[in-house]
Amino acid sequence: MTYQKSIRTLATALLLTTVTATTAVAETSVAFDFPTVQATVNSSQDGPMTPDEQLTLREAIAITNGTLNLADLSAAEQQQVTPSSGNSVIAFDLPADNTTIELQSLLPVLAQPDLVIDGTTQPGYDATKSATAEILVAIPMVEITPADNTEVFRGLTIVADDVTIRGLSLYGFTSQHRATESTPPADIFIAHELPPPDISQQHIPANNFSFHNENYPPQGIVIEQNWIGIPTDNTVPEQPSAFGVSVFNSQGVKLRHNRISYHDGSGVITGARAENLEVVENLIVNNGLAGMPDAIRLEGHIDNSLISGNLMCGNDGSGIFLFKPQGAVEISNNDIRFNGQRLRRAAIYLMGNDHRVVDNQIANQKGPGVVVTAFSQGGTTHSQRNVIENNRFENLEGLSIDLNTRRNRGVQDFQRGDGPNPLRDSNQRRRDTGNSAINPPQFDSPEFFVIDGQVVIQGKADIGSTVQLYLTRGNTGEYGPLTTPLATFSVDEAGTFSYPSADLQPGDVISGISTDPNYGTSEPALNTTVVALGETNPTRPNRMGSVTAKSVECTTAPAPPAPPAPPAPEPEIIRLQVPRNVHYGLDEDSINPNSAVILDQIAEVMQQYPSIVVDLHGHTDSRASVAYNQDLARRRANNARRYLMQKGIAPERMTIRSFGETELLVEEIDRVNYARNRRVEFVFSDVRGVEITFVDQENDLQIEQ
Repeated sequence: MTYQKSIRTLATALLLTTVTATTAVAETSVAFDFPTVQATVNSSQDGPMTPDEQLTLREAIAITNGTLNLADLSAAEQQQVTPSSGNSVIAFDLPADNTTIELQSLLPVLAQPDLVIDGTTQPGYDATKSATAEILVAIPMVEITPADNTEVFRGLTIVADDVTIRGLSLYGFTSQHRATESTPPADIFIAHELPPPDISQQHIPANNFSFHNENYPPQGIVIEQNWIGIPTDNTVPEQPSAFGVSVFNSQGVKLRHNRISYHDGSGVITGARAENLEVVENLIVNNGLAGMPDAIRLEGHIDNSLISGNLMCGNDGSGIFLFKPQGAVEISNNDIRFNGQRLRRAAIYLMGNDHRVVDNQIANQKGPGVVVTAFSQGGTTHSQRNVIENNRFENLEGLSIDLNTRRNRGVQDFQRGDGPNPLRDSNQRRRDTGNSAINPPQFDSPEFFVIDGQVVIQGKADIGSTVQLYLTRGNTGEYGPLTTPLATFSVDEAGTFSYPSADLQPGDVISGISTDPNYGTSEPALNTTVVALGETNPTRPNRMGSVTAKSVECTTAPAPPAPPAPPAPEPEIIRLQVPRNVHYGLDEDSINPNSAVILDQIAEVMQQYPSIVVDLHGHTDSRASVAYNQDLARRRANNARRYLMQKGIAPERMTIRSFGETELLVEEIDRVNYARNRRVEFVFSDVRGVEITFVDQENDLQIEQ
């Protein structure tokens, strides 16, 4: 595939290989063909690229970038590079006892579109072996980290479209604080080509964006099944990385099924641009140890982004912190708990408009649940129309939902929220408070009585809004956590609501929120309580009594596989003798008394062993026509079946077959042999654990006179 690349691009890539040159480059465009190969890294060494016996990761990247020719490799190295029919792949075949690549300097950027760096190709990788039960992320085999006493400020740098990073452990990438004009250190850094480490080399920005129009953001990056910030032995690294994944300028990045832990700063951070970002089903645990404290920090252009299905736990600030972003994000179905360990912050801190926070579990936060902070930018107040519904809150140090006002500007207000707001008394309040100061529901009474098994919760709220009621905890007139959603309904044209329920019980404590599509979701209402009629001093316990966390562990090891079930004991063999036939008179199909005795024996065995099924084969002697005998044999088998049904044998256990005169048992030389051929035979099957001896009996033989 041919891509238009500038000389500046290639020179910049080489710049990042050495991080030393600052030579100005020309602007002339050239056509450039990337080689399509599979390069298999079989050496954990790093250093200058020289022809030797093994291929290093640095050399493999340079080959895929087209900056290292195959002719410059040794014969042994060339054997590690083979043509690929699809996209280029960097695979691994490192020695089993040395799978850690210790970098001496910054690696070249990943400049080939569609490149896959695939740690799952390393022999011994087991996709089913995870260190965590909450979300399964396989334990990597290949580690990438700086060499001892070496500062490498970035692990992998991605500048091309559709690059995939899979199955690696990256950790230890950081730098000392120096000049402020530098892009951030990170385990994985995603940007255009390229803000170099010193962004004074960057072009003049466009009027409405941080970068020049030529600074095309790479798209479609996939980061999956990696341990980011974590060694493969699952320990805390001696030198934590600064950040995990830094999406500095990109679109459509997908972070899925990764473990992201032990960073001085945030596990995931965006810069100028990160539209269509997806952060899905990751373990983002124990980040923000010494710097930016939040698990995920989003700023810049983030429109149409999704954060869903993640576990965010034990981070030193918020689970998710949005700082003056442009565009909206959906935050849904996340498990956010035990965050704010170093800096008390909201579990989710929102700035900006039109975000959706739905169906999350938020618990044990050293701060409130969700904070929406109003701010002014360009003369316009932001943080409006943020919908916060169907979440479950527990054990918070603050409100479940807190709408900050612009008048409260202390540091704590922008971390923990400013507490309950007074009811809106002026339209100006809409301009200075998050979500336009939408009022919470106001219950008509601090107590509602159960009458005839039903209670009716009534109150008022902003016209045009919907109310969502929750079960909560605490006393009447307090603010409890919005623990369990109960019901959602609309407010009428007069601004009132009424909710009848036969499910609420005396002792239940109720709160609620209002949501207006034009403004967003409110803070919670003051608690009200359900009481039994006639109780003057209600003391019934709240069924949503206080809950203490069973464990403060963020993750647990998967349960060991169950031991194999012991082999089933050999069934005891039961030995029986069962008749296998009954006989009939000449031209008869009825059951005579002697045959009934035989059928009773068969019925007794079938009742005792319900797994047994039987085919009933009807037979005749050779006298009469073929058609007549076929029908007579069918009637004989059917009557035997009916007799057994009357003895309690299910009809589905018995199958009728008619053979007529086609299978004579004996040659018909006399009346006795004629009688022997007039029979129904029983063919038993599915005789499990029963050893049956089938007996041909003649006690009911009916010899014609």
